[in-house]
Amino acid sequence: GPNTFARHCISLFTLSSLRYSNTNQCACHLVRSPRFGSSRGPPPNKKFGNPGERLRKKKWDLNELPKFEKNFYNEHPDVQRMSQYDLEEFRRKKEITIRGSGCPKPVSSFSQAHFPQYVMDVLMQQNFKEPTAIQAQGFPLALSGRDMVGIAQTGSGKTLSYLLPAIVHINHQPYLERGDGPICLVLAPTRELAQQVQQVAHEYGKSSRIKSTCVYGGAPKGPQIRDLERGVEICIATPGRLIDFLEAGKTNLRRCTYLVLDEADRMLDMGFEPQIRKIVDQIRPDRQTLMWSATWPKDVRQLAEDFLKDYVQINVGALELSANHNILQIVDVCTESEKDNKLLQLMEEIMAEKENKTIIFVETKKRCDDLTRRMRRDGWPAMCIHGDKTQPERDWVLTGKTWFIRYTFCQCVKYELKITGMESDAPPYGNQFL
Repeated sequence: GPNTFARHCISLFTLSSLRYSNTNQCACHLVRSPRFGSSRGPPPNKKFGNPGERLRKKKWDLNELPKFEKNFYNEHPDVQRMSQYDLEEFRRKKEITIRGSGCPKPVSSFSQAHFPQYVMDVLMQQNFKEPTAIQAQGFPLALSGRDMVGIAQTGSGKTLSYLLPAIVHINHQPYLERGDGPICLVLAPTRELAQQVQQVAHEYGKSSRIKSTCVYGGAPKGPQIRDLERGVEICIATPGRLIDFLEAGKTNLRRCTYLVLDEADRMLDMGFEPQIRKIVDQIRPDRQTLMWSATWPKDVRQLAEDFLKDYVQINVGALELSANHNILQIVDVCTESEKDNKLLQLMEEIMAEKENKTIIFVETKKRCDDLTRRMRRDGWPAMCIHGDKTQPERDWVLTGKTWFIRYTFCQCVKYELKITGMESDAPPYGNQFL
């Protein structure tokens, strides 16, 4: 109903698009295939060869590597007094399940995690009352120096689950020297997510003078290189751009002792597994590795087995990807000629409340531009983003106060809807996806 406090996901499908959806997906692949890896593509071992082919797997001698500390967890007296029954009841209420041995008890407050005062001060400024489920169990595990896998749905607080322990980890390591690379490396699938993580890292790290930078494609390399050369303790990167810098000798991972793979399932969906393996080969094997994901498919499990040692797995909720029950989903099957009028009617209804915002997904870049022009002509302050837009244009649209229309290939819609980097400052019930 109109008064429901929920996000809305409204899909307008034509009968023909539903009937021939599989054919359309195949056509998309046929049209795109010459661009990616076909016989007409560039010759191997050239500019567009295998990313990271010039990187060689390092042979590590742990006896020669400098020792480092990674266990900083001191169990709070209240947590120590937690009985087995209380422990099981807490995890049951929070829907937390554990796989692996030696997992510490969860905390019910930030103070129980024994974070330093400079971290607690920022948490108090943010007015956070208590940790989320993934944070309650993730904080003690990450602070204890264990390898871990955290599985929870998007928006559950996974970013703070690894960044706050990372700040503690960094502040217990020797200061960076000239030519040193980052101590903490966070790999993310998209530039939007990388930028979002970097904002959080800056906010919580500035009180202890921890420097961070964001490394991603589609933006000038110069400023990113300068940040790395000056020295940063935290580097948040997409795999492709980081490999470019590693191959060019602009940075190194000799000092990296805290590795985070964020949205691991999406990175594998996007085909980043070879790049991730190349990067991990450059990091000392006794590092602490934390993997975070919204789902737990077979390929992510294999990655965990290859990269993590004696790890503990935390699950919050179900392992399978499922529809979010907080979102009201409406599917309207109509003819092609009806779609534009139905869209305008929906916009009139949705935007009757001033705080509402809307994202519209379409199939092609041309359709994206055409629909944006029509809506602006009709008085809607719409903007669009797609692959032909420059990065500054995309950033301007994402940080603006307008609605925007996003182009995506039909077979990739499910991945685009999972993206975590597109945030809105509208209330939770004011976001609409068409």
